[in-house]
Amino acid sequence: MKMTLAEVARVVKAQPLSEADGSRVVTGLTFDSRRLKPGMLFVPLQGERDGHEFIPAAAAAGAVATFVAADHAPIKTKLAALVVPDPLTAMQQLAQYYLLMKVNPKVVAITGSNGKTTTKDMTAAILATQYHVVKTPDNYNNEIGVPMTILSMEPNTEVLVLEMGMDHPGQLHALSSLAEPDVAVITMIGEAHIEFFKTRAKIADAKMEITDGLKEDGTFIYNGDEPLLVERAKKITQKQETFGLHPENTLFAHSINGHRNHTEFTVEQWPDLTFSIPIMGEYNVVNALAALLVGRQFHVKPEVMQKALAHFQVTANRTQWLIGDAGEQILSDVYNANPTAMRAVIRDFSEFTATGRHIAVLGDMLELGEQSKALHAGLADALDPHEVQVVYLYGSEMHALADALADKYSPDNLHYYPLSAKDQMIRDLQNDVGHDDMVLLKASHGLHLETVLAALIAGGHA
Repeated sequence: MKMTLAEVARVVKAQPLSEADGSRVVTGLTFDSRRLKPGMLFVPLQGERDGHEFIPAAAAAGAVATFVAADHAPIKTKLAALVVPDPLTAMQQLAQYYLLMKVNPKVVAITGSNGKTTTKDMTAAILATQYHVVKTPDNYNNEIGVPMTILSMEPNTEVLVLEMGMDHPGQLHALSSLAEPDVAVITMIGEAHIEFFKTRAKIADAKMEITDGLKEDGTFIYNGDEPLLVERAKKITQKQETFGLHPENTLFAHSINGHRNHTEFTVEQWPDLTFSIPIMGEYNVVNALAALLVGRQFHVKPEVMQKALAHFQVTANRTQWLIGDAGEQILSDVYNANPTAMRAVIRDFSEFTATGRHIAVLGDMLELGEQSKALHAGLADALDPHEVQVVYLYGSEMHALADALADKYSPDNLHYYPLSAKDQMIRDLQNDVGHDDMVLLKASHGLHLETVLAALIAGGHA
């Protein structure tokens, strides 16, 4: 971004600046004083600490100005101070102005209980074959990350691919209203955040909020295999297209052939092409279908999309195959987890051939609320001792699954560890895992199984 302070002040309705301050140019924006570069505007947000405490550090790093919340004004600083009711709201207002009035790219907004980050990466890769594309970095998908992504756009951006997350009602409404997407995508409805929503139906209601800001001539793309979405889509007046594995969808896949490092599939609408994605899982084929539909909306040729999908870059910690210190193959999927995702990855993992054993290391799935114990225990039918020979369970909620598996697995092959015993679990794994084994790591990110992954890769076997 590049704007004068006077223009910024006008957009966010800040108190007037002096003529000298108003003529200064803002070349970027950040809420983290450690990442501030000269010429940036500092946004003091309220986190564990009050962001206003870092205004002196922002000044020292070369900030050109700072927002100041009205309830903190006046504040002593050498920076030009733009006094606003709320710095976060001001940042969002500035982002919407920059998006709609300065750059005005086409906007693709993507949400879903699972698959939104992978779908974002696939979509951006396809569109980048013809357009100058900016996409959400990492998981900058909330009320802070979305405006930050928008404000990071270069002026020549033609398509903006935004990942949008949510953990409470109204969040996607606000994000969609801010971005006013041309295309809105919902990948699937799972159990993520069911602690707060209580039912999948209410999760579906919240996900549908992504259409609230959808332009009148926009397109709604969603998973047509999900009855909850099909039912709710009837109320949407914009153009609609669906994807999935059933023939009634606009785009559907068949002849799915899974491999350890890639998955091949064909699409009924383009029978002469075989698509390949560099990740495993039928569920990722469904994500690819969503990306293909978006690409078709932007008139990207099927054979061009085929090449883009074959080489797209996967965001870290999502179904990565790695090699451990003992030579074991490790399937790491430690970024998030819910019952739908857990079942899918266990199924795919169990289908890969291993000379040794299949060992599953599973941690708690968070934010499942009062249904948590039942949903954890319900995973028992996804685990077969003939397919997954050894199970390590970690976390307070996984105790329910340990109880449910007690009749299926011998004590030698079923191991449970409370949250306080991660170090012991790591030591036991290092002593147990052999060269010919295949290991799955899967849990919600809050369990930090990446530390287990790091230990297995670094070594320390007895």
